[in-house]
Amino acid sequence: MIKKRFNPIKDKSSEIIEFLMSSPDIPDDDILQFKLRLSIEEAVDNVVRYAYDGGIGWLEAGTRIEGSDPILTIELRDAGKKFNPLERKDPDISLNAEDRQIGGLGIFLCKKMMDSINYRYENGNNVLTMTKKLN
Repeated sequence: MIKKRFNPIKDKSSEIIEFLMSSPDIPDDDILQFKLRLSIEEAVDNVVRYAYDGGIGWLEAGTRIEGSDPILTIELRDAGKKFNPLERKDPDISLNAEDRQIGGLGIFLCKKMMDSINYRYENGNNVLTMTKKLN
């Protein structure tokens, strides 16, 4: 896994996103890169904004490719507040933006753009794993 720890994460969303998007694991495909960037931006922003009070904490971000039918895995790990974004109910996108509850749209978009998203709480860390088939 190609990974890096950012500490502290305050004001480092764009640096973390660019680190992940510049990984050699990210394929050279504009449509796929759009989907990956959107998902990465949403997931990273959630951690940077909400995991730690004041953004003083760390985030470990990494990518890897596995299997003969390659699957890209993007993993975010932090020791912030325990939070499973997948427990949140998907927003009702049939409603006008003004009529929808605030929040939840970012992770909903991640679910639509990626093949799978998993969350686990492990050894005091939030671990969010997103995968995308590359074939």
